[in-house]
Amino acid sequence: MQSNYVFIFLVFIFSYAGAQTRLDSLYGVLEDSTLHDSIRSNAFKEYIVECYPHSPSDSVLILAHGLFQYSGKEDYQRGMARALNYQGLAYFDKSEYPEAMAHYQMGLKISQEIGDKNGVVWFLIFIAHIYEHQEDFPKALDYYQRALKIREEIGDKDEIGWMLVTIAHIYSAQGNFPKAHDYLQRFLKIVEEKEDKVWIADALTNIALNYKNQGDYPKALDNLQRALRISEEIGDTVMIALRLINIGQINADQDDYPKALSYYQQGLKIQEEIGDKDAMAWTMSYLGAFYLKMGNYIKAISYCKKGFDHFKNSNNIHQQKESCKCLYDAYKAQGNGSKALVYLEQMQVLDDSLQTKKIDVKLQQMEFAIQVQADSINQVEKDLKLEMAHRAELLKKDRNKNLAIGAGLFFLFVAGGYYIRWRYVKKSKAVIEKEKDRSESLLLNILPAEIAEELKLKGSADARTFDMVSVLFADFEGFTRKSAKLSAEELIGELNDCFRAFDQICEKYRIEKIKTIGDAYMAAGGLPVPSEDSVRNAILAAIEMESFVANRIVEKQAKKETIFEMRIGIHTGPVVAGIVGVKKFQYDIWGDTVNTASRMESNGEIDKVNISQHTYDIIKDDPYFTFEKRGKIRVKGKGELEMYFVSLKHVA
Repeated sequence: MQSNYVFIFLVFIFSYAGAQTRLDSLYGVLEDSTLHDSIRSNAFKEYIVECYPHSPSDSVLILAHGLFQYSGKEDYQRGMARALNYQGLAYFDKSEYPEAMAHYQMGLKISQEIGDKNGVVWFLIFIAHIYEHQEDFPKALDYYQRALKIREEIGDKDEIGWMLVTIAHIYSAQGNFPKAHDYLQRFLKIVEEKEDKVWIADALTNIALNYKNQGDYPKALDNLQRALRISEEIGDTVMIALRLINIGQINADQDDYPKALSYYQQGLKIQEEIGDKDAMAWTMSYLGAFYLKMGNYIKAISYCKKGFDHFKNSNNIHQQKESCKCLYDAYKAQGNGSKALVYLEQMQVLDDSLQTKKIDVKLQQMEFAIQVQADSINQVEKDLKLEMAHRAELLKKDRNKNLAIGAGLFFLFVAGGYYIRWRYVKKSKAVIEKEKDRSESLLLNILPAEIAEELKLKGSADARTFDMVSVLFADFEGFTRKSAKLSAEELIGELNDCFRAFDQICEKYRIEKIKTIGDAYMAAGGLPVPSEDSVRNAILAAIEMESFVANRIVEKQAKKETIFEMRIGIHTGPVVAGIVGVKKFQYDIWGDTVNTASRMESNGEIDKVNISQHTYDIIKDDPYFTFEKRGKIRVKGKGELEMYFVSLKHVA
């Protein structure tokens, strides 16, 4: 073996002292040139398996590349397929899905060529898993079912069983519950033949939950009770607790509250006894929602708070949001507006995170689809070139007239086929361009155009200092008090209507929306591209925002609905701007200018646009505006500051 591979192995041997003996043994087999290639390749594979749980993905890629080169040198196809398998897994772990797909496809081709059915199955499964991860369920199902067909030919019932469950879950995710039921019944039949009680109970539970999704509660309860009895019979306490909670949920869905509460409490008691904290957090969240539905707000708050305290330390943003909503609804129902607002604001932050995450996933899915489509087009073009070259060679070798005529007809046919494929390639490229445009549009919804372009070119965007930026803050007066009168849906709807209008106004005047913080809206003029009219545009935007809110108040008062009045403040000065975060980008600004702008808003008045002395000095001679001097006003943390109200000058 080449010396660089020896070095790689030595590095990993010293990295995993706990597995030293095992690794030394495998390395010895690998270096023994008297052994058969398959034995040495298998030792290489086992070496990677030993290192895999402890190694970063990049290290696994190095090892797997070594196995691929070694196996290729020895022309050992099975070893090359194994290497491609581990390379694919490593790329998948790194979320580099196009690279993972390329390696799996290569491995699949090799496994098919050498007749390795087991290898073919696993590569089909890995490819299906990528499509499932990208939420391309039809393609995922196609590959899973191809793998299932080969598994059935091999006759491995254990593998057939879990594949049936996997396919059932995909049908369920698509809402095709009857099809999911068919596969779950097939799974149940297999485990019943094996008399495996653990898997029988799991099969019954999956069938029950599928009935629940269809609203067939009696059948759901019947299957869950059967699963519970089996779990009790074999003493599986974790599953006993889980199935008690499942039964409680179905009773709650049927409004049978006494039974639901009894099952919830039985399940929670077992979870507390065995110390299953993760399961307890879920159960407490269920109980919180249960007590909220019953109107017992004190207990709802107690249980939802316990669930939230657990989930806020996890990556489960969706459950954090659900716990916040429970706490918001409970405090609001109690009339505790200040507490309700705390959790409402947290809900908004979490919802923003979920939306950003969805955009990230969508972008990733589109990039994956574009790459796969591009690879397909490239392959079509290669195949066409090879086919044409091959047919031309045939024509050159055979001068027979009849054959020449036949070849001519054939070329006519091929030309037609080529034209059809050319049209296909052209259409596919158009699809790619369309998807690329959609991807860029989503990115522009997150970042300013200039920053997005810099990010695409460099992979990062540098922080920059701007000397003259007009920072605008808008905030609703008495929001906490008034929000207690509205439901969560009404409140979010009102904020969304206002902020959507503000977004359009910002776009109109070419100022950059920075972010929303609860009921506050922040924007800035003069970045990321400075302009001479940025101060004027920021003030025009503020006046139009105030006008929009004033008109909305008139409409709301006519309908006797809750109104929200607004203050706006602007200050101009230097700021630092840049991207915050690595995975979930946010363009933000910092500096004393931001703090002063916030003070302009908080010390302003309803229906007025309040500006600082510095902003006034810049814009005071502008014929668009008229000003009302307010004098010096004491500001927290800044002493006394001169302020002015600004409005549009009315021309007679």
